[in-house]
Amino acid sequence: MKRKIAIVTGTRAEYGLLYWIMKEIEKSAKLQLQLIVTGMHLSPQFGNTYEQIERDEFNIDKKVDMGILDDTPLSVAKSMGIAVMGFAQAYQELKPDLLMILGDRYEMLAAVSAAIPFNIPVAHIHGGEITEGAVDEQIRHAITKISHVHFVSAEQYAQNIRKMGEEAWRVFYVGAPGLEWIQKNKYLTREELARELGIDLKQKVILATFHPVTLELEEAEKYIENIIKAIIRANFQVIFTGANSDPCGMSINKKIQEASEIYNNIIFFNNLGQRRYLSCQKYCSLMLGNSSSGIIEAASFGLPVVNIGNRQKGRLQSGNVINVGYDEHQIYQGITSALSHEFREKIKGLTNVYGDGHVSEKIVRILETMDFQKLRYKRLAYE
Repeated sequence: MKRKIAIVTGTRAEYGLLYWIMKEIEKSAKLQLQLIVTGMHLSPQFGNTYEQIERDEFNIDKKVDMGILDDTPLSVAKSMGIAVMGFAQAYQELKPDLLMILGDRYEMLAAVSAAIPFNIPVAHIHGGEITEGAVDEQIRHAITKISHVHFVSAEQYAQNIRKMGEEAWRVFYVGAPGLEWIQKNKYLTREELARELGIDLKQKVILATFHPVTLELEEAEKYIENIIKAIIRANFQVIFTGANSDPCGMSINKKIQEASEIYNNIIFFNNLGQRRYLSCQKYCSLMLGNSSSGIIEAASFGLPVVNIGNRQKGRLQSGNVINVGYDEHQIYQGITSALSHEFREKIKGLTNVYGDGHVSEKIVRILETMDFQKLRYKRLAYE
């Protein structure tokens, strides 16, 4: 009998990171994929992206509606409560042998919390990382302590988890799953991408994403206004992708949308999709903002990154990142430095600290042979 692996996805970003792992599970003779979709995927405001999952020919076993009405802290907290009840019902019906989640968002904390009474072992991807500027920091480490097996993106993060009292045999360094797409993606040609997005790739293009800094929400509008001012001053073409559903994400998107209606060089896409997004990373001149993609994936393209503020503070970097504050002048100077000939020469031949991209096969081989019963008995191990 196949082992049932339930995977939860709540956003387009983490779905992209899970895609090849899900494909590899489907290929396995020993594992059965159960897919639970929640969060932004089920929201019309964020494009009902569960439809893309269906187009990718994955069977959605359960949809857990979190009742997200807006992105205020009150709404998010209430949504977590609704989600716990929804996940509990899903587990009761699906009876998974193991639950797999990725990252540090509030949907994932609800998912693993609901799994505790069912005694379902949890596999966590991307634990042990540090992002000092976001409430995700607390969520990530809470998930680590609930989880039973850990698939980490760098050896230093494996050390962090072991220092948290997790037994060494539970921790596996497999690399960052986002890098697998870089090898397997069917890229658009430069001409196709330019035509689809309505941009001139013969000129410099900036790919930008700015998510809410969840420990600094009162400054969110000021931060995005400063970014837009710096972009206008730099006078390059900019492709903005939408912020996530964290508190203040909608207000950030509104500001960008308004700017795109005024300035011809700013184009806003709520969701580019995995193929177009990675094609942008391949052909654009610079990444700007505070997305983890700039820290993790961009180095594999040799792409300069201007990382703004504290959201990614503490994450390992590969040398292609220039860190700046939220001030308009600092952001502008960062853009100028990152696009300079000297910086481009400096980062040639860069090695990505997040691995080689061969992640899904490693994870699936481990799940095929692991003793799930043994996983359930956790102990603190400060070795």
